Amino acid sequence: MELSWIGVALIFGLMAKKLGQAPLVGFLLAGFALAAFGIDPGQTLEDLANVGVLLLLFAIGLKLDLPSLLKPHIFAASLLHTLAMVLISSALLYIPVALGIGPFAGLSLPAIAILGLFTAFSSTLFVIKVLEERENMSALYGRVIIGFLVLQDLVAVGLLAASKGQVPSIWSLGLFALLPLRHGLGKRLDWCGHRELLVLAGLSLTLGGAALFDLVGLKADLGALVAGALVSKAPKAKELSHVLLGLKDLLLVGFFLTIGLNGLPTLDGSLVAVGLLVLLPLKAALFVVLMMLFRLRGRTSLLASLGLTPYSEFGLIIAAMAVSKGWLDASWVVTLAVAMGLSFLPLSEINKRAFVLYRRVRERLVAWERRDLIPPEQTVPIADATALV
Repeated sequence: MELSWIGVALIFGLMAKKLGQAPLVGFLLAGFALAAFGIDPGQTLEDLANVGVLLLLFAIGLKLDLPSLLKPHIFAASLLHTLAMVLISSALLYIPVALGIGPFAGLSLPAIAILGLFTAFSSTLFVIKVLEERENMSALYGRVIIGFLVLQDLVAVGLLAASKGQVPSIWSLGLFALLPLRHGLGKRLDWCGHRELLVLAGLSLTLGGAALFDLVGLKADLGALVAGALVSKAPKAKELSHVLLGLKDLLLVGFFLTIGLNGLPTLDGSLVAVGLLVLLPLKAALFVVLMMLFRLRGRTSLLASLGLTPYSEFGLIIAAMAVSKGWLDASWVVTLAVAMGLSFLPLSEINKRAFVLYRRVRERLVAWERRDLIPPEQTVPIADATALV
């Protein structure tokens, strides 16, 4: 019976899509609707949701490309943005905490930092949808977006790994023995062909890595990411990422349903969610400033920033971890889920008009561009050319 609620998610997901919104907004609403009828999520749905999160982390590992991530306009700009948003948001959130207003009363400093981190993260599902609709995944601003997302996810995974709060077993040192196995694992993927065996291989690597890390006292989430990283350079890596996409998205439906099933948002929680939207312009402006500071053009910076502005589903995972640690009340996960869903509404429309918006502010952005742009952003001199193809 628990899995039959997936059908309710389908109905709400279709409604959201018809309204021009991301389907995951519908999945959250489906969870809220089921919660209104007193439906219990059940252990099966929660288990599927956990597997979906592990597959998400495995997919992140598959995309790890250290040389590109270490470029200053991605590595430094991303980390500086995350740090700045955490500090600014935490400072602003501390005001209602100090005044003891509503749900903010009694929040600890770690809880405030978690909420600040939520505002810093960007939605992978939202921005991938934007890039796929424009067919701009390989464009420079698309690659910048992917780099920012991966680094944000690595910060989140590091926090999740640290949250386990126990000293790893001495056997955890044996995990370094996995490094020489990466070439062998890549070759074994070739044996799987192109269909169901490849899907099973990816699922086995995900669950196996998670179980192995948990066995030696490390966070299972980190194990899933490392498993993906081990085969990220394999010839089958890109195909593996593609065939796992549908399964990952399906299982993540369970995650969004369980978030909604945590309970309906209260009036105070809804007001807080709306209030968090005030930080979105600040978040977008910080992205633009930092990207241009690190020698990207105004056009690239603006397009990437608009895609990265909505709040993240990964922020909900971090919030759920904080609830399990007792740092946040469970109602905060619902509040943040509402804030994430609401952040999609204006940004969906703005991203549809991103190129029109750029044309309006082009002169201002160009005036602030650095002269020493990174090589891919530099114009090609054609003064001596007699023909242009």
